[in-house]
Amino acid sequence: MILAGGRATRLGGVPKPSLEYDGATLLSHALLSVRGASAVVVVGPDVSGYAGGSLPDGVLQAREEPVFAGPAAAIAAGMAALKENGSITPWTLVVACDMPHASLGMGPLWEALESHPGVEGAMAVSPDGRKQPLLGAYSTAALDREVAVASEGSGLTNSSVFRLLARLNVLDVAVPEGSTDDVDTWEDAAALGIDYELEADVKSQEETLEEWCRTLLQAFELEGVEVDVNEVLAVAGVAAHSVVRPAAPLTTFIAGYAAGMARGIGQASDDASMNAALELARKVAKEYSESGTDAE
Repeated sequence: MILAGGRATRLGGVPKPSLEYDGATLLSHALLSVRGASAVVVVGPDVSGYAGGSLPDGVLQAREEPVFAGPAAAIAAGMAALKENGSITPWTLVVACDMPHASLGMGPLWEALESHPGVEGAMAVSPDGRKQPLLGAYSTAALDREVAVASEGSGLTNSSVFRLLARLNVLDVAVPEGSTDDVDTWEDAAALGIDYELEADVKSQEETLEEWCRTLLQAFELEGVEVDVNEVLAVAGVAAHSVVRPAAPLTTFIAGYAAGMARGIGQASDDASMNAALELARKVAKEYSESGTDAE
């Protein structure tokens, strides 16, 4: 199952599947990484144009409901498409299309499953300890069960993948460096050597965000405050993936409020207060996902 949807907000709306890396689109790399699978489904908008003109014969396509409902909803849509096609296998590999080196981590996942009978899945963990559920192999029956349970409850719209997998007995598997490197921002793309030329008359997202940040600071009479936009967005990303997607703005708001309170009573400087608040928010979000806390 290749997840190829999402708004790509931090890429200015440029579709991730269309980005080119090493002479091919990211979607083409993802398709190559799962060659040999008994069935493949790509979950996202019409992405045939990002895979060399059309998807390979036999590759299914699905779309999460509602559109842009998040990766957990996308997994549910992919499961439904595979089941409708009669493609029922013991294991389902889930991989995001924006990880061009994901294939490096697939071997360790399968080896871990073979050596640990009875588990319900294996999830990639990067060398720095970051869990990546969108590079994982999971029991098809267990995934099907959890999707059904969630659908009967609060649903999967804007829910996190960690929450969907919370009740599964999943192995954390160390994967080679670079396996889980993904493309969320243009900085990520540049680090991987991905180059994308935007139209000359369109502002880059980074420029727009910096300008908007200055505008907000001026409106609140905070011109002297330095805001690390990328750090704020990174914390928002952690909250979105670890809790639920709407947790991102809520987390950054509360972190900002806490930083302002700390600065107001003289506990620390602007930079120190903001950094401390963001770091605490990041820590709490990660602990929340690892605890499997129900977000209802």
